[in-house]
Order: sequence, then C-alpha cells, then structure tokens
Amino acid sequence: MQINTSLSEYLGYYKDKRLLTIFLFGLSSGFPWVLIGSVMSAWLKDEGLSRSMIGLFGVVFSAYTINFLWSPLLDRLKLPLLGNLLGQRRSWILLGQMVTFIATLSLGFITLKEQLFLAALLCFLIALASATHDIAIDAFRIDSLDTTESEKATAAAAMATSGWWSGYALLGALPFFLADLPSFDWSQIYFVLAGIVLLLMLVTLFAKEPKSHRELTHAQLEREYQSKLFANGNSVWQRLLAWLAVTLVEPFKSFFTKNGVKTAFALLAFIFLFKVGEAFLARMSIVFYKEIGFSNTQIGQYSKLGTGLITIVFAFLGSIFNHKYGIVKGLFVSGIAMAASNLMFSWIAIAGPKEHLYALAIVVDGFTQAWSLVAMVAFISMLCDRAFSATHYALLASLSSLSRTLLSAYSGVVIDDWLDGNWALFFAITAMMVSPSLLFLYMIRHKLYAIEKQFHQNSTAAKGA
Repeated sequence: MQINTSLSEYLGYYKDKRLLTIFLFGLSSGFPWVLIGSVMSAWLKDEGLSRSMIGLFGVVFSAYTINFLWSPLLDRLKLPLLGNLLGQRRSWILLGQMVTFIATLSLGFITLKEQLFLAALLCFLIALASATHDIAIDAFRIDSLDTTESEKATAAAAMATSGWWSGYALLGALPFFLADLPSFDWSQIYFVLAGIVLLLMLVTLFAKEPKSHRELTHAQLEREYQSKLFANGNSVWQRLLAWLAVTLVEPFKSFFTKNGVKTAFALLAFIFLFKVGEAFLARMSIVFYKEIGFSNTQIGQYSKLGTGLITIVFAFLGSIFNHKYGIVKGLFVSGIAMAASNLMFSWIAIAGPKEHLYALAIVVDGFTQAWSLVAMVAFISMLCDRAFSATHYALLASLSSLSRTLLSAYSGVVIDDWLDGNWALFFAITAMMVSPSLLFLYMIRHKLYAIEKQFHQNSTAAKGA
C-alpha cells in the first residue's frame, strides 16, 4: 500500500522530539550486543578458544528468544518505587540497565580462561536484563505514537534501527580501537563499557513516559473475565484469576483473533525464517575477520564505524521506501539484499584480506542490516495490539531471535566440523538460507498487503473520530 505523502512532509516527521527519545533508547538496546557479542568473541579468540566454542558461547543470547514468556508482566506488573517515579515503561528499562551495568563491571574483574563459566553466566545475565529492557523499549516506541499516526511508523522504525546500530556499531567500535593500544587489555575495556552503560541510564531518567489508555483497557477486560468466570462474588482469588487471564491469556487471544488463526501462524513462521542466514554470518563475522588477517583497528573502522554509519544512512532511505511503497515490498528488497551481502563475504574469503573488498562488503552489509531492520521493526509494530504492545512485540521479536540465536550458535560447528574451515562455502550456504523465507513471503503476500492496508485505514478512521 502506497502513502501519498511528499518527501518534505515525511522528513518533517523527524522533527518530532519523541523520535529522538526512540533513537536514544535504540542505543541502549543495541549496546549490550557489543558486551556479549563482538567484544566477547574477540576476547575469546585472543584467548585461543576454538571457533566451535566461540559459536556455542552465543547460546547466552537465548534470553532474547524466550523473553516473551515474561513480557506480559511488563504490560501489567508495576515495579515498586521505580514504577511510581518513572512510569511503567521507563521503570523496567532502568531496571534492565542497572543489572547490565553491574554484570558488565563484573566482567572486568575476571580471568577469562580460568573463569569461563562465570563469564558465560555474566553474559547470560546481561542478555537476560537486556532482553527484558528491550521489551519495555519496544513497547515505549509503540506507545509513543498515537493510533492516528500510522504514517510515522516507518520513521519511528528508522530511528530505532539507527539507534540500535549506533549503540552496536558506533559505540561498539571503541573497544576494538582500545584493544590495539598497549595500555588496554579486554578486561580493562569492560570497565570502559560499564561506564557507557551508566551514561545510557541518564536517557531513561530524563525521558518522558508515553501516555496510554492501557490500564483502563485492562481493567475493563478484568471485569469482563470476572463476569464470565464467576456469576457472583468479588473475592481476592476471583480478582487474581481475572488478572492472570488478562495478563497471560488475553494477549495471545487478541493476536490470533485479530489476524485469524491461519494468518497468525503464517506470520509467525515467516518471522522465524527471515533472518537465519544473516544470523549465521553475524555470529562468525568477527572470527572470520581476525582469521583472514584484519586487525582489531580495521575491524573497528569497517565493521563497527563503517557499518554503523552506512546502516544509519540506509535506515532513513529504507524508511522512505517502506513509507512510500509499503512495508511488505521493503521486506522483499531486504531479503534479496541479505543473500547478496553473504555472497560478498564469500568473495573476501577467496580473495584474501583486501581492504577495498572489505569496504564494499560493509556497504552491502550496511544496506542489508538497515533495510531489513526498518522493515521488520515496522512490520512487527504494525501487528501489535496497543493494549498489549509489550507482550505482542516480544512474542514476535523473540521468534526472530530464536532462529538467529539458537540456530546460529552452531555456526562454529558448521564451519569447523562440516566444512573443514571453508569460509567461502560457509557464506554461500548462509546466502541460500534466505530463500525459504522469501518463498514463504511471496506465498502470503496478499494477506500481508491486506493487514498493512487495514493498519492505515484504522489510523485514518481514528483521525476522523
């Protein structure tokens, strides 16, 4: 579905201060992946651990795949003290940041090889805290825009994507530059990273909690469940059962009712499949760069700073495309780009550590990352019921993470045991992994076009009311 908005009008959306807050929270969402992903992979590699072990270390990301299990609590449970001071969304965000800070600081005190289990435990704690505060951040973004502002959905997705990549890539470049300085080792670098987490907490303290009618909706649903479950009475147990029904049952009932059972399962399958190939590449990319001969400084320059800047640029270009031609078409473009990006890395594996090829691969990869994230964030946000925004987004996003984290954890095993270190073939196979999701996307395209059309029609109707 196309939206008839001029370019100047669309660019004017970015003057909205709410989008700046969304960007800053994106920083906080992306940065923990540096702590437990690229930096930890580099540290493990420098300590002499095998590719298989480094790949399996990625299991700590499993927290992102199951965070939907406790996401209903973030819609319904008010944190003591913090909830009153900051509001529902910001209180959960700050709690996640506080735990991340403590765990990151602790990593600076360990001896990695001798305390590998403790390192994995601390990384999992960071993943758990980050996965939890990501639920609140995504819900904050959805709640920040009124139901009449569907046209701003892609702009918000672009700011969230740019923020995430600024946290992951731009801030993530710093530890690699520091690693090549003689006065820094990886444990000391984690002290610096803990300081960055502390600074990100300031954003949460000064942000403005979005207005929401969520609590009124929940209260109405509780009364309905009480009347359905119990003809008479208003005991503590009856109120508790009604609360649990609204918290645990209603979000999933709402999703399947809104989309229909068949379409709902089709959506879940597509989201699961979409980014498998990209995840295999991402999990082993740092190991590949170091093995093929690139320095920590080069990795910082190209994979972090370069990718980050390019991703931010293409995030805005992607948002314009998705806004103009529709989110579904944006998903098709990003899927094809993902396959092309992975093939670029096959080329590097064959040609060797040529800097110009590295730079070209980063451009293609940056385009891919930006386009796919903007499209997917906007797509998932479009599917969410605002009364259960935290639960719905976490459910859908966790499915995407499930394929990316659990399956990609075996990426090191694939390259070591199956392919005998053949990086070119490995990246060619990951490019082919995109094909099933694109085929599936084509098969359900008409259903997705209908959902997207209804999304904008509902916004127009809300404006009229």
